[in-house]
Amino acid sequence: MARHLVMAGRLIEDDPRLALAHARAARQRAGRIAVVRETAGITAYHAGEWAEALSELRAARRMAGGPGLLAVMADAERGLGRPERAIELGRSDEAAKLTGDEATELRIVVAGARMDLGQFDQAVVTLQTPELDPARTGSGAARLFYAYADALVAAGRVEDGLEWFLNSAAADLDGETDAEERVAELTGEQP
Repeated sequence: MARHLVMAGRLIEDDPRLALAHARAARQRAGRIAVVRETAGITAYHAGEWAEALSELRAARRMAGGPGLLAVMADAERGLGRPERAIELGRSDEAAKLTGDEATELRIVVAGARMDLGQFDQAVVTLQTPELDPARTGSGAARLFYAYADALVAAGRVEDGLEWFLNSAAADLDGETDAEERVAELTGEQP
């Protein structure tokens, strides 16, 4: 079981389908262990198996408790074409207990669900939080700024969106977003 979990972790980025096969093998051997179910859920999510991801993550939460992984579950609901359920998860009592990066990630997913429904102004409001500070850097800040910029552009506030794409690019120390390309796209300039 442990070897399968290790392989799932190693392969999740490069070959999520093979990683999922390992996670499923681990689940068959130790399906009553919360971390095994959580790994299976996260791996299924990365492989685009939304229903399986939700099932496994719900099982892990029943076993271990706590409000973690709500953002992944909400995003899986979006993947299944159910943005309303993603928004419901964002409004839950468990969501209110989240702090830091977990709360920010859930806000990003809920804003995406709002955009799926064409609720662009609500998506903008969803992302307005004290963490929306252009002095911040790092992956979490870059992702939040990017989502905010995207929502602003979708809401027709292109100049504001451009400013936040620039903030995202400045915060993105690891090059995880395509914020610079979005700036070039919006300004008509070459990156």
